[in-house]
Amino acid sequence: MLRRLRKPRGAEAAVQAVLRERRPDPAAWAAVAEAACGPPEDRWRAGDAVMQGRFALAPYADRLARRLGRGHLGAGNESQWDVQMLALALAGTGDVRAMPALRNLSAADWFLIDARPLAVLPAADLLPLVRAELRHTRMSTSDLLRVLADLGPAAAPALPEVVPHLEQERAYDAARVLGRIGPPAAAAAGRLGEFATGAARPEGPYGREAAGAWHGVRMAAWAHWRITGDDALLRKACAADLAAGRGSRVLPYLADLGPAAARHADAVRALTGSPGAWTRVAAAHAWWRITGDPEPAVPVLLADVDPDFDGHPAHPTPAAVRHLGAIGPAAAAAVPVLVRLLEREERVREPWERKRILVDDDFTRALAEALTRITGSVPDATPPAVLPWVTGRRPVPVSDPGISAAPRLRGLFGWPDEH
Repeated sequence: MLRRLRKPRGAEAAVQAVLRERRPDPAAWAAVAEAACGPPEDRWRAGDAVMQGRFALAPYADRLARRLGRGHLGAGNESQWDVQMLALALAGTGDVRAMPALRNLSAADWFLIDARPLAVLPAADLLPLVRAELRHTRMSTSDLLRVLADLGPAAAPALPEVVPHLEQERAYDAARVLGRIGPPAAAAAGRLGEFATGAARPEGPYGREAAGAWHGVRMAAWAHWRITGDDALLRKACAADLAAGRGSRVLPYLADLGPAAARHADAVRALTGSPGAWTRVAAAHAWWRITGDPEPAVPVLLADVDPDFDGHPAHPTPAAVRHLGAIGPAAAAAVPVLVRLLEREERVREPWERKRILVDDDFTRALAEALTRITGSVPDATPPAVLPWVTGRRPVPVSDPGISAAPRLRGLFGWPDEH
């Protein structure tokens, strides 16, 4: 006898809708926001979805802020989880009323699921929090460094916290941040030069005496160039890898060099025929950046856009989409497949539920931005939760927190954990 599956109801059904559907009924997000503010069993069900909602939760920011502002969620780890859930949900809308709770969580050694919701906060509010977190060595370090890298030169105030990571296991990520910051990171240029030439290497899982070159040599050379304006070390590293048959490793850096890498154009074009999809995509992008010629870049990139892409990280479809968008109107042949991917009603299914909305929103954002650059107009199929990124018209964050800081939480192991 077959067992009839229980049909989800209430908060559970709303959570399943927003996890699976790209354009859920607005009532589903309203129910998720309400569940996040409700009794413990509903908060638990809503947690995975609400921490990923970002701009989809902007209409419910006041409700989330009021619940977060009560500051009396009890004591212990369950309380800390509830505060984190509400704070990340509110932060993902760009609302600085999340800041008191975020600072409180930071002092209590919080467990960060994903730093991406924090990235839409104003830099003036975000930077002090990230700097405090980086003074600890925690699981979230790589995520936080990626957030800083996206800030670019605006991340310069965090240099005192980033530079020490150049000597530790996250040296690769730290080098990327320093390169994105650019000239203000001049004090780190000498050390990056030593890493780029192999004269020194950072600490890592195998120690400073590990055999073989450090895997971040090219990143260090790239960061050195972005800081100093001298591309000699990067050009040397790229030439050495191309001569040794390791051209796939340097394609992103050749793309950044652009016309300055013209002497390598033939080698790059040859790599557009590589058996590896990631290498083909990177080579096509580098060819276009170096030469400005959309042929053969567009056909190669288009061939590696899977019309049935379902989120598997092994496939370079999102990268190919972004590169086609960068080419612009000359990539018009890609419009039909990009529209098909954007119009799909179901989210990508590959990532686990704590990442699925974030991954799908990032993918649909890439699709919508690419179509906007290619066609000159925002596509009608752009999901409402993604529109603020594409149009630049983001919900206006509340400038006055207006909420007192919650009572200080206890650390994960029962004692206060101060920075």
